[in-house]
Amino acid sequence: MKADVLLGLQWGDEGKGKVVDVLTPDYDIIARFQGGPNAGHTLEFNNIKQVLHTIPSGIFRKNKINIIGNGVVIDPVVFRKEIVSLTEKGFEIGDNLLISRKAHLILPTHRLLDAASEMAKGESKIGSTLKGIGPTYRDKIGRDGLRVGDLSSDFEYKYTAKTDNHKEILSKLYHFDYEETLDACEKEWFEGIELLKSFPIIDSENYINEKLREGKSLLAEGAQGTLLDIDFGSYPFVTSSSTICAGACTGLGIAPSKIGKVIGIFKAYCTRVGSGPFPTELHDEIGNFIRKAGNEFGSTTGRPRRCGWLDLVALKYAIMLNGTTEMIMMKADVLDQFEVIRVCVGYEQDGEVIESFPFEISERLKPIYVELPGWKCDLTAITKVEEFPDAFKNYIHFIEDETGIPVSIVSVGPNRDQTIRLK
Repeated sequence: MKADVLLGLQWGDEGKGKVVDVLTPDYDIIARFQGGPNAGHTLEFNNIKQVLHTIPSGIFRKNKINIIGNGVVIDPVVFRKEIVSLTEKGFEIGDNLLISRKAHLILPTHRLLDAASEMAKGESKIGSTLKGIGPTYRDKIGRDGLRVGDLSSDFEYKYTAKTDNHKEILSKLYHFDYEETLDACEKEWFEGIELLKSFPIIDSENYINEKLREGKSLLAEGAQGTLLDIDFGSYPFVTSSSTICAGACTGLGIAPSKIGKVIGIFKAYCTRVGSGPFPTELHDEIGNFIRKAGNEFGSTTGRPRRCGWLDLVALKYAIMLNGTTEMIMMKADVLDQFEVIRVCVGYEQDGEVIESFPFEISERLKPIYVELPGWKCDLTAITKVEEFPDAFKNYIHFIEDETGIPVSIVSVGPNRDQTIRLK
């Protein structure tokens, strides 16, 4: 068997959690391969709404194995809150959730370093979620991080040495007063550690490859989106991990030859949270309407998302980087009320037309739009492809023709059952 990969093709918040939940019945194993609790995957079904930050989105389906892979960074405080929330809703979480021994831990001092670093940047701040993600990956790349496997090997000494180092940086480099908050944070953190230790901790790369050899099917779940990738995103306004398909290989220990389908998710429009370039952003009543209609507020931070028209230049760039084999369109219903829908098919800068995603996006860059007729009807009650209005079918076909990639699923609402398979 080969592992299929599901990831975002935009700046994150595409709706990956819902789609993973919908696709999980087709798989034996769901494995999260990168990111940390800066991700927020929202799922709605049976009058339940749940946001997952660390736990894979297949956790709600019975008899499915969920793995937190080695590429993920784990905050035990957030992890504990997720487990408590799921348990209170009646879900039994036990041996169906496995944790990689090589996953790195977010320490309380990582969160303080994140806040201090962002504060020091002033007006040039990146727009961090302040969850400690960047400092944790920085320690990982610096070969100085703590991993889940360290919990069973002289952990107290390693933890003290690491946090002492962080305290020195906070004091001497940032002049940051941490003492008031650190004690309380540590108490909650160690409570989370005790709960985390009660779950199966495994060598996930060996486990996953063994299961693939046995013929088990696996879906690798990404966080954030392609345009936030540490290498290929709109740097420096990116996340700290590899969000593209290649990240599934390093984040789970899967060889490239073991990758099967690459399923890319995109919204029928575009959104972005935090700072950074956004060529099709709308600073008008249309952008405000999309934000309100789509409930575009961060599931992790609550921050209002910036909204704009669909950008096919950026989408085709993401498709190229990932080797996308099929796409899923989310939140099509948000555009129900428009007479005309605009789609960006190129950029213009200093009189020159640009059809590829540039190294740097400046204010001089202007999107080139085509206009398509809107469908002006409610998609949320539609249950099959045959009921799609012609204008909506044309919108889908236009995107398929421009990208060369088929749209296999369309979402017309937040609920699990508002998901229509086209192919």
